[in-house]
Amino acid sequence: MISVTLNSFTHNAKSCIAIKFPYNYEAKEYIKQFKAVRWSKTHATFYIYFTEASLEDLKKHLAKGNIKILNKAKKQPVSKLSKEVKFELKPINEEKTIVYRHYINFLKGKRFSKATIASYSNFIIEFLRFTDKKPVDNLDENDVRAYIEWAVNTLNYSVSTHRQMVSGFRHFAHFYPACTINPDNIYMPRKDRKLPIVLSIDEVLSILQVTKNLKHRVVIAILYSSGLRISEIINLRLSDFDFKRKQLYIHNGKGRKDRYATIAESVFPLIKNYYRTYSPKQYFIESPKGGRYSSGSIRAFLKKSVKLSGITKTVTPHTLRHSYATHMLEQGIGIRHIQELLGHSRPETTMIYTHVTRKDLELVKSPLDTAINKLSLQDNSNIKGMISD
Repeated sequence: MISVTLNSFTHNAKSCIAIKFPYNYEAKEYIKQFKAVRWSKTHATFYIYFTEASLEDLKKHLAKGNIKILNKAKKQPVSKLSKEVKFELKPINEEKTIVYRHYINFLKGKRFSKATIASYSNFIIEFLRFTDKKPVDNLDENDVRAYIEWAVNTLNYSVSTHRQMVSGFRHFAHFYPACTINPDNIYMPRKDRKLPIVLSIDEVLSILQVTKNLKHRVVIAILYSSGLRISEIINLRLSDFDFKRKQLYIHNGKGRKDRYATIAESVFPLIKNYYRTYSPKQYFIESPKGGRYSSGSIRAFLKKSVKLSGITKTVTPHTLRHSYATHMLEQGIGIRHIQELLGHSRPETTMIYTHVTRKDLELVKSPLDTAINKLSLQDNSNIKGMISD
């Protein structure tokens, strides 16, 4: 009988369960059949995102495959580079389990996205575990503050994750008023005011030139030329293309909004070549096994292309979207049109690109340039005076 150990760790600000076992081909293939299982190249392990339900489903799957779970897992070394943090996987009591499950239903009733529900519920399950045996009705703002301080310092949360965590707690306080948590007293940190990284048009073209794989090239081309989010391109269906009107129909984008995006005419031959070569069935970009393509795969091949092109900027799929918006603004396209094409709810979100456009900045002269030009003019006039004398 094959034995596995389930090690708990926090990865990418989420609670995870690593599935460790001595290499065995049959066990590996069987574990891969579990729908929620993922592979981490960084940690060299199969893992799942932790929820009470997913852990129970994993145990059932392993038992069905005659795979034994060892009770005591050996402690794995913590990698400083990967920022992997161990935590004790304490089971929560029945009362907290019921509250946690009702909270998930509460979020679903508000029609939040799956990603938002997973994020908020993850913070709450960790908070309920952190408070140990303290009854839910007795939880107060001091408990929330203590957990947030621990999470920010121990798990090295970014400001955006911190803000997301506070939002999760505020929704929890409204959902469960029996506790004494006042949502207005939970401090929300200010957003980082960071300007987006933008590529030049030449840099975008160099990335496309070094990308030899046809599928990879068409993904990069559409991400940039249509300003799509990574979630939008992996959900793009064949029926969403309207070549006559040069438009893409984006279903259920961020904020559950539909919109139209443009298709560049220069990309038409690339799209047709890709379609003839790969013959996708349902989604425009499909995995080798069929179905949606992985966002992780897109990030991985884009990273390789950026390295091959010699670009030293940190480039992600969203960088191509930022570059698209900035270049449109530099070409004189109005903010309102760009807002519609990007699917932004507020014009303020689109206005950030006015801070990174090169067109207006090129008109601003440094005082040093002005001073040197003035000296040069004086020197030239002195030389001319000497010649005339």
